Amino acid sequence: MSDHPAAGAALDLAAIETERDRLRSLYLREERPPSSARGVHHVALLSADVERTIRFYQGILEFPLTEIFENRDYAGSNHFFFDLGHGNLLAFFDFPGLDLEPYEEVLGGLHHIAISVEPERWQQLRDKLYEAGVGYQEESGTSLYFNDPDGARIELIADPLGTMYGNEVG
Repeated sequence: MSDHPAAGAALDLAAIETERDRLRSLYLREERPPSSARGVHHVALLSADVERTIRFYQGILEFPLTEIFENRDYAGSNHFFFDLGHGNLLAFFDFPGLDLEPYEEVLGGLHHIAISVEPERWQQLRDKLYEAGVGYQEESGTSLYFNDPDGARIELIADPLGTMYGNEVG
């Protein structure tokens, strides 16, 4: 048995295991349906210096820069992407003129996680978010931004695999 600093409270490990067993029996399936997701399209981080970020990720880590354009949510901000292979991208935003320290303290530099879904499935998931009362922001008819129950910002992006906003990647 190990000791955990659980905010000064003693943990009831037997109750936790009982709850874990309940969740397993209720939600785990031997025969799982296919996922609505096709993978992580991109994870978006914050950049304090665009050129420094490009030199690090492309120059040192050898992740090719695939795209750079203005962020549609903030004039003057760059949105740029690096190829991580297998259709995966690492994205960055800079926000000139904004103090990001409070944001970075809470999220550690994470802006959002974009999950790729088929366009037909995207419509269905948008409808389910609406029916569940989950607030979302729709952009360009291809992106839905919303917060998960713990506050993480998620984007569902309707796109063919291997493309970004209609352009070939990778």
